[in-house]
Amino acid sequence: MNKFAWLFLCLTAITGILGLGAESHDGQTSAFIASGVFASLLLLTLIMGRRIKFDPVLR
Repeated sequence: MNKFAWLFLCLTAITGILGLGAESHDGQTSAFIASGVFASLLLLTLIMGRRIKFDPVLR
């Protein structure tokens, strides 16, 4: 995984944990929305990383 994938994975986990520990309903909802956004960006990053391959041999 690249650096962006690790970043989005960490952000997804952190916001998910914060959403579970939130006291108010609004804070919980916003944390879960942020977690969903970061999870979708993680998925997009993983898909793009598999599609674009780096060829170190320059011809």
